[in-house]
Amino acid sequence: MIAIFDYGAGNLRSVENTLGALGARYEIVRDAAGLQRAEKIILPGVGHFGQMMRALDGLAVRDAFLERLWAGVPFLGICLGMQALFESSEEAPEVAGLGIFPGRVERFPAGVRAPHMGWNELQLRGEPRLLARLGAHPYVYFAHTYYVPEAVAGDRTAAVVDYSVRYAAALETGNICGVQFHPEKSGPLGQQVVRNFVG
Repeated sequence: MIAIFDYGAGNLRSVENTLGALGARYEIVRDAAGLQRAEKIILPGVGHFGQMMRALDGLAVRDAFLERLWAGVPFLGICLGMQALFESSEEAPEVAGLGIFPGRVERFPAGVRAPHMGWNELQLRGEPRLLARLGAHPYVYFAHTYYVPEAVAGDRTAAVVDYSVRYAAALETGNICGVQFHPEKSGPLGQQVVRNFVG
């Protein structure tokens, strides 16, 4: 069973629709017990980093997320769900992220139009499984003001995008994947990304 975690503000319906179109078996979960049952976990995220992390702590699931991810359960973080994997964010520096990876999420520099909203081309790094079969010049949909610098993502970087700065658009390492873009809003290419994760 694929668990879509609902912390109260994620874009669940679009993710549900994408999984449904693929015929994948999924469940909306809201607690640690649901995460413990999951064979794979998707954490969709929209909104504010601090609010999201406080919501996860309010639901008492931080330890369950860490336990499952370190145990090797396949994980896909979408947008803010990817940012949550890091130690902190400039958006709410007083609030701790999950801390799976070191480093801080940053805000686009002054003078750059934010949020970054629209379609941009991915530049793949190597041959990431999550981004297989997307073609030579894949365009996907972004909507965000904060980003993971390429240097922070390091060798986990699966794809980058240029938007005034070059940043990690996707990451992949072991069982953990993340995308800054929204596959559920990226048409057939986004559906392929989700299919790759499901498969």
